[in-house]
Amino acid sequence: MVETNAPVTGAVVVVGTHWGDEAKGKFVDVIGQDADVVIRYGGGPNAGHTVMVGDATHKFHLIPSGILNAKAVCVMADGMVIAPEVLAHEIATLREAGVTCENLRVSQNAHVILPYHKRLDELEEIAKGAGAIGTTGRGVGPCYADKASRIGIRMGDLLDEKRLRERLDVALPLKNKLLLKGYKDYAFTPDVIVAELRPHIEVLRPFICDTQAVGYDAVADGKRILFEGAQATLLDIDGGTYPFVTSSHPVSGGATVGTGVPPTAIGQVLGVVKAYTTRVGAGTFPTELLDERGDRIRERGHEYGTTTGRPRRCGWLDAFALRYSVRVNGLTGFCMGHLDVLAGFDTVSICTHYTKNGERLAHFPAGDVSLLDGCEPVFETLPGWAEVEWDKISRFDDLPANAQAYVRRVEAIAGIPALMVSFGARRDQTLIVSGKPAPRELFTLPRPSAFGARSEVGAVATTRVGVL
Repeated sequence: MVETNAPVTGAVVVVGTHWGDEAKGKFVDVIGQDADVVIRYGGGPNAGHTVMVGDATHKFHLIPSGILNAKAVCVMADGMVIAPEVLAHEIATLREAGVTCENLRVSQNAHVILPYHKRLDELEEIAKGAGAIGTTGRGVGPCYADKASRIGIRMGDLLDEKRLRERLDVALPLKNKLLLKGYKDYAFTPDVIVAELRPHIEVLRPFICDTQAVGYDAVADGKRILFEGAQATLLDIDGGTYPFVTSSHPVSGGATVGTGVPPTAIGQVLGVVKAYTTRVGAGTFPTELLDERGDRIRERGHEYGTTTGRPRRCGWLDAFALRYSVRVNGLTGFCMGHLDVLAGFDTVSICTHYTKNGERLAHFPAGDVSLLDGCEPVFETLPGWAEVEWDKISRFDDLPANAQAYVRRVEAIAGIPALMVSFGARRDQTLIVSGKPAPRELFTLPRPSAFGARSEVGAVATTRVGVL
């Protein structure tokens, strides 16, 4: 064995635990202040992260939230799909706000969302009628479909117009045939597409490179690497509530695909969870509150999509789904946001498990949304906490006692520790849970020797229903 004096570091992965919108961007921003490299490994402009630093609010759709750390290399990896006009606009907006973006790196292998992808996304949703899944219409799914069909166009293709046109000559006839004959719509020409891309290409050209080499070198040099997930576990195309899912792999396993960072380099996997649960679009949502309580959470939590502005469906925290996220991601801890939103409720509830046809389920029924049909949530009710002067809270122990107890109860149910909590939009409204490591220490913690402790509730949930 070759001995080295290089610092022992482990990459940290941050993932969403439910259906997205858990405030991952905020925790990535906080942890990212101590990272050397921040890598977003999947998704496209259908994601939205909002980060508030002081009085400045930054909204991200493609660029990782880690861009706000000028000392960190910020990577958009192979697994992303990129709309050039959106990325160019984000760069311009950040520069206007004083963020140089000189630390941004964009993968030459990331696929490009083109105008026909967005049009097909819209037409497919219309054609599905009642079966529409509620996509953002950003062209993400059709772009990933072309990637799998091997007719996609990648960011590296944009650097050579001759090569770009050659790739369009392969893809466009297929797309236009579908648009014209299948949907009775209009066709696209190479000249129009290239002309539309040219100004954005010149903005993006300096950033496009081999980002796998960036990731590999970071591991070799013992750098602190932070992976930023987009969307969330229950939106994973394999492990999510299919078909109401995204087109990529937001789970922690997706972090090592096309990033240059191997699985053995990952030390910690953190799940971000709200104090309650939300969902956007269609699909079964067992803990949804279809009354004034759900409306109150939505308004207090400003639960409207960063990307689309759509109102989010709101409900009590689904800890049964959280335990599923612990399992499939190998979570070593969680960060909880939006504690302030639940202030003022006399009682708050946590879903500990589901029943179906009168029987208790042992595991969250993932993989197909139809398996959730007929599931009934079983809740545990805890005392709520009063509104407080949140700006005066600087330690976890300063939180209302019932809020602290709520976090501790989620720890017990999930079987993993709470590391940080948040109670507002600003970066400084984030606290380390008493006795837990600071963000910088997360990169040097020893890797867990085992998968983790069995959760308190999971230990007694032994009844299976049918094939579940």
